[in-house]
Amino acid sequence: MGGFECSTHRNYKRKRLDVIAATRHDELAARDYERLLAVGMKTARDGARWHLIEKTPREYDFSSLVKQAEAARDTGIQIIWDLFHYGFPDDLDVFSSQFIERFAGFAEATAEFLKSVIGQPLFICPVNEISFFAWIAGDVRGFYPFEQGRGGELKRQLVKATIASIDRIRTIAPDTRFVLTDPAIRVAPSNKLPQTVRDAANYHASQFEAFDMVIGRREPELGGAEKYLDIIGINYYFNNQWRHPSGRRIYRHHKAYQPFHELLRNFYERYKRPLIIAETGIENEARAEWFRYACEQAEIARSDGAQIEGICLYPIVNHPGWDDNRHCLNGLWDYPDADGNREIYRPLAEEIKRVAV
Repeated sequence: MGGFECSTHRNYKRKRLDVIAATRHDELAARDYERLLAVGMKTARDGARWHLIEKTPREYDFSSLVKQAEAARDTGIQIIWDLFHYGFPDDLDVFSSQFIERFAGFAEATAEFLKSVIGQPLFICPVNEISFFAWIAGDVRGFYPFEQGRGGELKRQLVKATIASIDRIRTIAPDTRFVLTDPAIRVAPSNKLPQTVRDAANYHASQFEAFDMVIGRREPELGGAEKYLDIIGINYYFNNQWRHPSGRRIYRHHKAYQPFHELLRNFYERYKRPLIIAETGIENEARAEWFRYACEQAEIARSDGAQIEGICLYPIVNHPGWDDNRHCLNGLWDYPDADGNREIYRPLAEEIKRVAV
């Protein structure tokens, strides 16, 4: 699979991002999907931009999504649609009950629009990375609303919004499949002090909180139940392991590094749901080798009994950096030229071809 970066949050500079527009994917959706199909990728992750669709409360304008939806229909590619990739309308308080109601209404309307255009069963990711967004927007002031010490509260809000959106979508498109994503992490203690060991274990276990809430295993008063957890999307990058409390990263080839296939197996054994690697990638010359590693690890997890259904190279096209607007060379294709052509990164293309065989 290939994933189109579709973040729309306000970064720490309070600038609203729109990476779909920045990469001209909204304009070039049909050609971008055709590029994926040409290299054997028949599924993509893509996004609906809530802040553009609902500029006026409870009024929905899908003009920003038409080209993507029609391109999906015309090319036949399967899309996993993100509805909340960090961004939401400016008038909303993410901590309010109105946020949950508005998101559920937006989710239902968007699903209805996509169904009317595409006509096939939908795959939808209601909220991308509940845990990550709760941390960066609710604890460390990295994304809007730039809060501190409210990560747990924000996580519960996003869980309730996820549940409400699934209920509403199922009323009008009961055959929809849902992908819920979060990062797989490993947190190891920096020393052997009992308190450090306990704290590291708690941070490590926090990666399961959102899924546990969604299925009602944790804080059942939120409304969770088994029916809300369908497909699990695991987002994993080179820097997803670190030590506590030092924060020092644990990278591959270090003796303390835990192989990715073990993290995948942990999720499968805990939830017994189909898994996809919903995001993985790296920048610059390491792209091909990292993708090879991810595929090898997925295959090991599968041989150990985990149900791994796919791997999404994320992002599939290079994009401007969230905070500094730098040219991130992390995709299979680059920015488009004046004619809409994108230069392909050959080493990664060759690795994808090798794996696909």
